[in-house]
Amino acid sequence: MKLYLAPMEGITTYLFRNAYHTHFDGADKYFTPFLSNRNMTRRDEYEILPEHNCGMTVIPQILTNRAEEFLEIARRVADLGYDTVNLNLGCPSGTVVAKKRGAGLLTDPASLDRFLDQIYEACPLRISIKTRIGISRLSEWEDLLRIYRKYPIEELIIHPRLQREFYNGSPHYDAYRLAVEMLADTPIPLCYNGDIISASDPKTLSDELPGLNHIMIGRGVLMNPDLIGELHHSVPDAPFKERFRAFHDEIYQGYREIMSGDTPTLYKMKDLWNFMGKNKRFPNPDKLLKKIRKAQSCSAYDSVVSELLSCL
Repeated sequence: MKLYLAPMEGITTYLFRNAYHTHFDGADKYFTPFLSNRNMTRRDEYEILPEHNCGMTVIPQILTNRAEEFLEIARRVADLGYDTVNLNLGCPSGTVVAKKRGAGLLTDPASLDRFLDQIYEACPLRISIKTRIGISRLSEWEDLLRIYRKYPIEELIIHPRLQREFYNGSPHYDAYRLAVEMLADTPIPLCYNGDIISASDPKTLSDELPGLNHIMIGRGVLMNPDLIGELHHSVPDAPFKERFRAFHDEIYQGYREIMSGDTPTLYKMKDLWNFMGKNKRFPNPDKLLKKIRKAQSCSAYDSVVSELLSCL
């Protein structure tokens, strides 16, 4: 089973990826938060610098609906030594979709087909795709698959929900099975994404989707950094408490070094705790998590986090 870490905007930054890969059983592939502008910011460049991604297989993700912009970003990525990029056709955010980006590109299959034709014709890199199964109707998926099967997709990562469903309700396993059926005569590898929260979930998936051997995980890893290790059946080399503290501290110190002051540093860490605080190893953490959310200085944050980590 190959396990990937999903890109989560503002969360799975290079600081997170490095700390995670150092202190836990790492993912087989890491996908960066999306690049969406040919005029890359310093933050964008930091995400894909080779020296910020040593020892990991990292795939930069691109979010755009303009072929020329996609190709320009891809060329800059290629100049840094990457051989693959990922096209985001899965982001369900209303603001993204309104601009016909992410899952919004799925609203017009003809335009999507033209876009894919242009980028696959001229891109110097291999292109994988992360996709939703449509916008509002399950019947859209078959038409999208007819388009996908025309192109040399490096890997098709399927989140089997419609855009309008966001992350609600159950994934549509039938849609994933339809992809297996319709792409069976192509060389396109498939990867499943969606609702992998515990180590028992892949067993359920294997029952629903026989032959599944590539899974992308997002929130589950943030809530339980040991999840990939549990799925790999690896034996940790140190207690969870020790590894989690080192993992937290490395991310925290990294943000303190690159952020201008306490407020932006705490903003990043509070975002992380929205997920990390759901780890079941923390007994009754709500009171301390509330204090973390209210912390206005790093010194106040340090005190609360020290108390919370002592509960592990």
